[in-house]
Amino acid sequence: MMEIVNMHEAKTRLSQLVDKAAKGEPVVIARAGKPVARLTAIDSPGPGEQRRTGFLAGQFAVPDDFDRMGDAQIAEMFGG
Repeated sequence: MMEIVNMHEAKTRLSQLVDKAAKGEPVVIARAGKPVARLTAIDSPGPGEQRRTGFLAGQFAVPDDFDRMGDAQIAEMFGG
């Protein structure tokens, strides 16, 4: 969930707010109740953008029989 903080609070809690942003929780800083800045992680998508498909490519392997895994157990459960 996005946190909205006023300028004074952002100054006093900057380290904590940066930690939140680094974990993927965007923070909006407001001045006089009007949002003026967004604090986000550097690698997070910008407003209106989506993460690209395939960002985990090469980080795990899908077994060749993935679409058939558990066939025998499923057939057995349904009396096949």
